[in-house]
Amino acid sequence: MSRWMCVAAASPVVRLGDVGGNLARIRDALHVAAARGARLIVLPELAASGYAFVDTGEAAEAALTRDDARWDELAEALPAGAVAVVGYAEREGTELFNTAAVLTRDRRIGDYRKAHLWGAERLLFSPGASAGAVFDTPLGRLGVAICYDSEFPEVPRGLALAGAGLLALPVNWPLIRRPDGEHPPETIQAMAAARSSRLATVIADRRGDERGVAWTGGTAIIDDDGWIAGRLGDDGVAVADLSLRETTDKSLPPFNDLFEDRRPELYGAG
Repeated sequence: MSRWMCVAAASPVVRLGDVGGNLARIRDALHVAAARGARLIVLPELAASGYAFVDTGEAAEAALTRDDARWDELAEALPAGAVAVVGYAEREGTELFNTAAVLTRDRRIGDYRKAHLWGAERLLFSPGASAGAVFDTPLGRLGVAICYDSEFPEVPRGLALAGAGLLALPVNWPLIRRPDGEHPPETIQAMAAARSSRLATVIADRRGDERGVAWTGGTAIIDDDGWIAGRLGDDGVAVADLSLRETTDKSLPPFNDLFEDRRPELYGAG
């Protein structure tokens, strides 16, 4: 049995350090996606702050706490029953985290702190304590990971095994060279992970560039067969209707099942 859900990934303009402006543009993107029927709306990694900080002082100035009153303004942009996943720089005491907030109109469901820090991120942020997280939401069990997390196959597989029916993936993918006509390698990895675990994935990436870092612009919606079902439109939002299997249905008729066929005792601990 499956169900249909309209999902969206949004890529508004993000300006480094312009927290007020970024939050306003995020709010506008939420309105656009909601008007197109989306029930899940994913924003990029560090969408509230920007990414290419020179030091922890600059990152701290652009960081938010979980109890910042401006979160309420974002939540008000969501229709009842919708869920948003928003990347931000989180400040808790003297520590900074690369975090994604999971919000509804009525409450903050939770926050996930990125576990696998890429490059100079480790000079700015503390790593999170879990490799992705699963949240109970009005849409069902939602997996959340951030950017580099997804390059470890154990992460999306682990979230699927934990009962996630959909993966929200905020990212900032730096543009790298690739052969003409090829997908970005990160997209290929996400497609493979979606297919191998029957885990539809909503990817929100940055556009343009920031302090000399060009972004891939890899925003995409991937269905649970591993195919791209939605790409970014001219309004900065990708929207798609996904047919989602029950989270326990990993069957490949007539003889196979992706999870029941697993033989972890053969795989080793490494």
